[in-house]
Amino acid sequence: MSLAEFEELKWDHSVKRLDTPSHYLLRKAKKNPNGLEELRKSVDSSTIYVGNLSFYTSEEQIYELFGKCGTIKRIIMGLDRFKFTPCGFCFVIYETAQEAKNAIKYFGGTKLDDKVITIDMDPGFEDGRQFGRGKSGGQVSDEMRFEFDASRGGFGLPLEERIGIVEPVAAAAPAHQQRFQHPQFNSNRTRNRPISRPAGSRFNNTSFQPEMNDQEEDNYIPQ
Repeated sequence: MSLAEFEELKWDHSVKRLDTPSHYLLRKAKKNPNGLEELRKSVDSSTIYVGNLSFYTSEEQIYELFGKCGTIKRIIMGLDRFKFTPCGFCFVIYETAQEAKNAIKYFGGTKLDDKVITIDMDPGFEDGRQFGRGKSGGQVSDEMRFEFDASRGGFGLPLEERIGIVEPVAAAAPAHQQRFQHPQFNSNRTRNRPISRPAGSRFNNTSFQPEMNDQEEDNYIPQ
């Protein structure tokens, strides 16, 4: 397999072309046995991938921006695999492949909702690709992010889980059982256990009855 036709493009232009496959697609093609065919399919596809979106960017905003390059057939918003909430990417499907290339040329590096979006060629949308692939349900890039980003859910995974120095914490017990988790206070160990009393205690006498203070008879008569 050779990717020379994509890696060593010799154009007689003064600037680099903007509608060429990204480095990510080239690396992915090298690892995939069918990478060359998939790469050619991406170049001729009418679908683009839009990344680094804010979680609060709506489908209407995507349509308004990318609709300037051509007729949009469909927009698929990326969702968290568990929460089904937006997680920062989408797929835009145009009528023609040329419209998709125009979007890559003209909107690459555009700032939308204070986020610089990334646009790349895509071989075509398939059902299931709209969900994040990270362990938490979102995107893998967010789980490896160390800085705080309010537009993409704040912090990613905790530092301990990202660098792998702490084992996963076991599932917490129900709230009504958490107070009995300590061995010395386990409800099974303390239930039905006789209470030991000090010698000479008046409570050792089983016939003991608590003293009741004599109460005066109520002689009050309402007037």
